[in-house]
Amino acid sequence: MARPRGRIGRLSGLRALLAAGLGLWLSGCSSMAYYGHLIKGQTEVLAARTPIAEVIADPETDATLRARLQRVDQARGFAVEQLALPKSGSYRSYVELDRRYVLWNVFAAPEFSMQAHQWCNWLYGCFAYRGYYRHARAQREATRLNAQGMDTHIGGVPAYSTLGWFDDPLLWSMMYWDDHTLLETLFHELAHERLFLKGDTAFNESYASFVGEEGLRQWAASRGLPPPSAAVQRQRRNAFVALVEDARQQLEALYSRPLSIDAMRSRKAELIEALRARYRRLRDTEWEGWGGYDHWFEAPINNAKLLTIGLYHQWVPAFAALFAEVDEDWSAFHAAVEALADAPPEERRNRLEQLAAQQSGARAPR
Repeated sequence: MARPRGRIGRLSGLRALLAAGLGLWLSGCSSMAYYGHLIKGQTEVLAARTPIAEVIADPETDATLRARLQRVDQARGFAVEQLALPKSGSYRSYVELDRRYVLWNVFAAPEFSMQAHQWCNWLYGCFAYRGYYRHARAQREATRLNAQGMDTHIGGVPAYSTLGWFDDPLLWSMMYWDDHTLLETLFHELAHERLFLKGDTAFNESYASFVGEEGLRQWAASRGLPPPSAAVQRQRRNAFVALVEDARQQLEALYSRPLSIDAMRSRKAELIEALRARYRRLRDTEWEGWGGYDHWFEAPINNAKLLTIGLYHQWVPAFAALFAEVDEDWSAFHAAVEALADAPPEERRNRLEQLAAQQSGARAPR
């Protein structure tokens, strides 16, 4: 298996903490508190791990939890044997902490720009978000950026990957999901361990999202189960993403115009309200009242929040086309993705755009 891009390989917990400590020294005093917070938070998660086999064997374990952990264990084996994902120690333990999310991500963008703010570090490169193990810390970062004129958004994170630096556990926050979402996320996070391209969030998340979706479909088929109910959800999500993408394009066009600040803010608010109205029409007609995205639209919407949607799904059609090109061979697919990751950024983007157009044409009605 090819070595994942953008990281230094797999380290033991102690060596990783030493590497993080070196990062504190290199990054200066202004970042020390943040990285110290990360070390403390990750250590808390690791210290709470219990092997899944022990949780399953414990007579005090809730029967529903036991059954779900058994399915995860089976899916973990399927991921290695059928999806060519890493055979690591990740998701072989379970953690339960007393909070809703394991961490919170902060996203930001200028008030009149659809360009995501980037946080960079010596180890992983640049990200379009920054994670915090405590909500209060995430809120302080958002407040700081607001004071600089930025739009900000805080999103709770039920699952994440340390990209192979640690043996990541299955988290209690993942148990709020149905089985399909749980297993899709398992495959998604293992894909991050297989390959991670330093500094390209949309590439990484779209690749992992495709692996999660297709992996779940194949998992269900391998057990003679009906196609995941996620198929309908995926159609709705795609329609939701298309709505948001259209609004983003309209806002980008607006921000290029020579308007006063007051006029720009007024028109921005109008476009966001128009987005809400379009969603309500979609919900009440084609979706027959299904309101799965009501909460998203009822909460405040700004540039930062709009940007979070494209990060995870922008290139999913491109990866679907690439998977078809290699005759749905997982090892060949991962190798092709690694080749894309090695390509110069402009060449990589051109190839992804070509693949996405290919997939769009394949799905067009004949």
